[in-house]
Amino acid sequence: MKTNFTCSFFFTKPIMRISTLIVLLIGNTAWAASDNVTEGFSLSEAIETALANNPGIAARSYEQRVADARYDMTFSSRLPHVNLHSSIARYHEDRMITPRRPGDGDTLQYTDQPLTGDVIVRMPLFTGGRLINESRAAKLLYDAAGYQLTRNREEVVFNVSSIFYSILAQRHAIEALEFSQKTLQEHCAQIKELIKAKKAASVDLLRTEVRLSTLEYHLTQQNNILAIQNRFLTNLMGVPYTTNGLHVITGKLEPSKETVPDIGTSLDNALLSRPDYLAAQATLSAREREMCAAKALRSPSVSVRGAWGNQWDTHDFDQSNETGSIMLEIDLPVFTGGYISAKVREKRAIKFAAFEKLRQLELQIQLDVETAVLNINSSSERVLATGKSIEQAKESLRIELEKDAYAKGSVTDVLDAQSALLESQMNYYRSLADYKIAHAQYRLVTGKNF
Repeated sequence: MKTNFTCSFFFTKPIMRISTLIVLLIGNTAWAASDNVTEGFSLSEAIETALANNPGIAARSYEQRVADARYDMTFSSRLPHVNLHSSIARYHEDRMITPRRPGDGDTLQYTDQPLTGDVIVRMPLFTGGRLINESRAAKLLYDAAGYQLTRNREEVVFNVSSIFYSILAQRHAIEALEFSQKTLQEHCAQIKELIKAKKAASVDLLRTEVRLSTLEYHLTQQNNILAIQNRFLTNLMGVPYTTNGLHVITGKLEPSKETVPDIGTSLDNALLSRPDYLAAQATLSAREREMCAAKALRSPSVSVRGAWGNQWDTHDFDQSNETGSIMLEIDLPVFTGGYISAKVREKRAIKFAAFEKLRQLELQIQLDVETAVLNINSSSERVLATGKSIEQAKESLRIELEKDAYAKGSVTDVLDAQSALLESQMNYYRSLADYKIAHAQYRLVTGKNF
């Protein structure tokens, strides 16, 4: 019986090792094909949905409408204004209704309840540049709101791209952990058989079970991260979140052949193209116009006013007393209690604050561009390095499987080699995601997301 068991063990051991190799190869093949998803959101579809439904973009578009309405209001102040005015009064004693033309006392009309109706036209002629500067400032702020809307759209495109690539990489990490879990479970079954045959110690099983429980913890943790990423993508896309989560996304993590210019050229392009920088420039120009408008409050205001109307006695509507007038009005502030000076100081401070914000943004753009270019270079190097490590890990696993198949190695060495391969694959896909995100970041910081 002892001889038969020994022969049976040495014959089944290579078969078990070969079956392990088949399982490993099938697992790796399934993992490599996991990107070939035929249903779900592609990156372009996710971006299109986010641009159409993101609440932040919708809010920014309404803010642009607010700026547009303010520009129309300031521009209308430069145009003639026509008003209809009417009044009725009741006096204790009779009052004279202004006659259409002079006359003696017999032609004058008196009433204690006069009714008036007038058409009044008023138009500003000169305000020291106040109305013009206010109108131009409002137009610049409207342009700035448009630039901010464009920038907001670019940020949404980057955020969707970033989380999209992160989800693809996270999927690969989970699949790697699931496959490693399956491998450890099979390893536990093998150790149990060896313990029955008194060819392994119980401590080997305990060590493997400890590693398996740790792996299960990491798998739960990574699944939670994936759920949060799906939720974040759902929020960016502005679509309702169902109990089943987000629809499956489809895409591949593959290195691209995009070329990145040097930092100097990228910085020049960013300063010419970034909407937030253009918005800051427009805002600064608007603040300068507002300061000029505040200074113009010290200048005289000249306007023309015309009125035409009629007056009636409510007791006798047969009498007609037409009235008409045209006036040139001049308004010169003499004392305002320091209001105009305070207004000018306020607008000057706002202007310099806008200037410093523009300078701060320019420095930030320099940092963003340099960081994005360096991230692309470093992530590209990591993709190459992790790609090579995968090939080395595959060769190491192949050698350990051959050694174990002929009883020249151990299951622990096979599992360690498989663990190294899975770690290399996880690092590779995460590096690919970082590489894709770095390119998306470069497009964001240089204003080329559209």
